Amino acid sequence: MPDKDELKGKAREAAGAAQEKFGQATNDPEQEAEGNERKNEGKFENAWGKAKNAAGEAADALRDRAKP
Repeated sequence: MPDKDELKGKAREAAGAAQEKFGQATNDPEQEAEGNERKNEGKFENAWGKAKNAAGEAADALRDRAKP
């Protein structure tokens, strides 16, 4: 199941991509740059959520192996 940071990251990434495209369409470099930054923040947040999820799954697997 996706981590909440993964979901928030995907949403932020999509919103940033839309803002970036809007900036390109309206020839507004500031909007385009803000959208690109927001998109990249979303990618990072998504990756962070995936890493946390993977670490949790690894910890669960180790805990399961340690049980007698």
